[in-house]
Amino acid sequence: MPTHQTFHLPDAGEGLTEAEIVEWHVAVGDTVELNQTIVEIETAKSLVELPSPYAGVVAEILVQPGTTVDVGAPIIVVDVDPSGAAAPAPVPDVDAGAAVAGADAAAPEGKQAVLVGYGVADASSARRPRVAQGAAGPTGGSRAPAAAPVASSAAAAPAAPAPLAPPAATSAPAASSAPASGQRPAPAAPTRTAPVAPAATAPNGATAARAAASERALAKPPVRKLARDLGIDLGSVIPTGPGGIVTREDVVAYQASAQPQALATYAGDDAPWLAQGTVSHDGRQTRVPVKSVRKRTAEAMVASAFTAPHVTVFHTVDVTRTMKLVARLREDREFTDVRVTPLLVAAKALILAVDRHPEINASWDDASQEIVYKHYVNLGIAAATPRGLVVPNIKDAHRMGLKELAVGIADLTATARAGKTTPTDMSDGTITITNVGVFGIDTGTPILNPGEAAILAFGAIREQPWVHKGKIRVRHVTQLALSFDHRLVDGGLGARVLSDVAKVLEDPAQGLVWG
Repeated sequence: MPTHQTFHLPDAGEGLTEAEIVEWHVAVGDTVELNQTIVEIETAKSLVELPSPYAGVVAEILVQPGTTVDVGAPIIVVDVDPSGAAAPAPVPDVDAGAAVAGADAAAPEGKQAVLVGYGVADASSARRPRVAQGAAGPTGGSRAPAAAPVASSAAAAPAAPAPLAPPAATSAPAASSAPASGQRPAPAAPTRTAPVAPAATAPNGATAARAAASERALAKPPVRKLARDLGIDLGSVIPTGPGGIVTREDVVAYQASAQPQALATYAGDDAPWLAQGTVSHDGRQTRVPVKSVRKRTAEAMVASAFTAPHVTVFHTVDVTRTMKLVARLREDREFTDVRVTPLLVAAKALILAVDRHPEINASWDDASQEIVYKHYVNLGIAAATPRGLVVPNIKDAHRMGLKELAVGIADLTATARAGKTTPTDMSDGTITITNVGVFGIDTGTPILNPGEAAILAFGAIREQPWVHKGKIRVRHVTQLALSFDHRLVDGGLGARVLSDVAKVLEDPAQGLVWG
């Protein structure tokens, strides 16, 4: 027989409590294999594909896409034995039917038995009011419909009597003559009560005033009909016709002016985030619930901003030599299969600075009141995605050469933009770099990723006049900003770290000396 197994939403990441069902990859009736991807969920950290723990046929999908469910809630039912024999049909209770027929034959004249479920009652009980099937009983519960009795071979079961009206609604006296011997009393016809029409609601004062103003407005019948069809109050339309009459053009112009004027950038594919929200009745607002990555980001940023005292230091740097290095690497056969950008050199410069000043690679453990110094660098790269800001990190980046680091950055950003970053990829970061320059921004004051002591903002690289070897030259210039937790990092340490990053970007050969 079919065997159904229910799949409950697992914890796709450490400490998660809920997730949103994004898309089902199977439908009811589909055959699934063990570990086949069946659903895509969005957690507070990333999009996660869940495999099926069962092999079989999908019997029921319990949660529709777009629904947020708690961890442990059932989401799908799989029949793991679809080819098994069907469950046996219930065997009719023949003895109960025979007992009913026997009781009916043995009942005295004038008191024939009537069926009440599978029990037996005399005909006098039929005169008492009964509760209709499915109606609320005396205790307020719902009475299940009585199953039809099974007729015995000796006598056929009579038709079930129609429900009788309650005594309060019954005024006809009982029949004057008893039914003939061997005949059942005719059931009383059910009493139907005509539905009562709801009382009309009187208009309030504001509605009456608007109606009166609309009636006072001068307009021809076709114009009144047009306004009525468009839902426009004639009393609100400014008349321009002779003698103060409202014309058709006045109504059309009023309708056009009343339409909400949405921003052009809020339409179509330019604003996919609007599809998750609810538009107000006038079309001027869209409310999108805060959930998943956006909710997690907001909580983390608020906790960081109001827990760790932020300090930011800035540095303007001539990165012309870095740009020349990037151009050479792009032509190098060792780097033909990876994308080389100035961010790669900046990331390597930050790793070298951490190696020279390891005390900045730390975190504050508030529970134990301890400072935790990390002997490894899990380099976080802040990535802007359609689902919000995520900060996955490259594990053990301090062990990587330049090409390995380039491959790690490329894989990390591609995975983040595809929404496939796993919770593991975003855990245990030690220091972060955010590339605000890709948006054309010179610099900023970045907020620390929770659990880290510093974050570097890498600004846009621009050609600017710059004093180089005593002369004004056009050079490639950028701005750096380093924010740090002042509980862990004092101003001197933060300044030295940022200065070292700037030195490597000014002259990448310096990295060979320090590396």
